[in-house]
Amino acid sequence: MATEASFTVPSDEFPLGTVFEQLPDVSVELERIVPARDVVIPYFWVRGTEIDDIEGAFSEHPGVTEIQFIDSVEDEHLLRVEWAVDYDDVLTTLTETEVALIEAVGTNTQWTFDIRGNTRSNIAEFQSRCREMGIPITLTELQSLTPIETATEAALTDTQEEALVLAYRRGYFESPREATMEEIGDELGITQQAVVSRLRRGIKHILGSTLSDVSAPSRQEA
Repeated sequence: MATEASFTVPSDEFPLGTVFEQLPDVSVELERIVPARDVVIPYFWVRGTEIDDIEGAFSEHPGVTEIQFIDSVEDEHLLRVEWAVDYDDVLTTLTETEVALIEAVGTNTQWTFDIRGNTRSNIAEFQSRCREMGIPITLTELQSLTPIETATEAALTDTQEEALVLAYRRGYFESPREATMEEIGDELGITQQAVVSRLRRGIKHILGSTLSDVSAPSRQEA
């Protein structure tokens, strides 16, 4: 089912974060995302400053090829940025996965991104891709857009489902196993013991929800 998630990254982990070096009190909001095959070119607002040379507030960054001033309304400034195609960051990861960016707001401490996927697996894939690229994202919220449809989905917590989906994708349940508990834990950023706990509890909840209406077989005399 369609799922929305929110996550954060440190302010200096996103190209436009360089503005906070000169203007620590402003906020930056991506207004519109226009995805193309290999590039994302958004408009964004800088709010909370009356500086005239707003373009000059952005120091050079390898993830940006051009920033162009568009318009101002009092202390809010609209700009247009073109990202470097070969720079790996959150936006390029979004173009590689089936996840849409709804909103992104940055301050001098962190960037907060709201994203949407057709399924929770899309969100999990996006997380995994970010970890592979060394992007330090922190998931802060995950919610379904439609009512929970099955008892199995209702039984699982978000962390249990995330662990089960990743373990399944990585081949943990294959024989022989294609991934270890330690490897799953490294991807999730948790200990091996935490992986064991999430998988065990998740499997228990799945069995409880799927077998609750199944009659136990009658015992036969030996």
